[in-house]
Amino acid sequence: MEEQPSVDAVIEQIAPRLRRAREKKGVSLSDLARATGISTSTLSRLGSAQRKPSLELLLPITAALGIPLDEIATAPRILDPRVPQHPTRKDGRVLIPLSRQQGEPRAYKMTIPAHDQEPHLRTHAGYEWLYVLRGQLRAKLGDHDFIMGGGEASEFECQVPHWFGAAGRGSVEVLSLFGKHGERIHVRTRAQKR
Repeated sequence: MEEQPSVDAVIEQIAPRLRRAREKKGVSLSDLARATGISTSTLSRLGSAQRKPSLELLLPITAALGIPLDEIATAPRILDPRVPQHPTRKDGRVLIPLSRQQGEPRAYKMTIPAHDQEPHLRTHAGYEWLYVLRGQLRAKLGDHDFIMGGGEASEFECQVPHWFGAAGRGSVEVLSLFGKHGERIHVRTRAQKR
């Protein structure tokens, strides 16, 4: 479902769109005034949003610039920001993609059932970050075997033999960021002002 912007939001966009279209065509205000019969001061106020646009003004301007009216007066489309969720199920685990883009890393929410407690180590290309949302997660990473609770995070190279599953009596929910090509997270912090 797409949400349409208000009339005021659409009108707000007309002045900068007009200015960009005129500059892109290389047309001065005085040239546009001669071509449309609209005074330079009116065109200037219209281009700086000091005057409300009307069809009587926009039609001759768009005709003179050789652009369709809807290029100037069309409402910007606001896409629904929600990521479509298409869960997949395998061996009792539910994997829900949380990122729309096809690039790396990809984000997932994973629910691991309580009965998934038997380790099956595996390796593959990539790098993974895990964050426990709810429950207890048992993780085996090489020779390490540890339990993570809600709010704890880990990161690891997927070439290291690994497995993770439920550790408690209930299921566990995990956020996972995974990059196939070994992308690592880059944390940027601001320097403290002194």
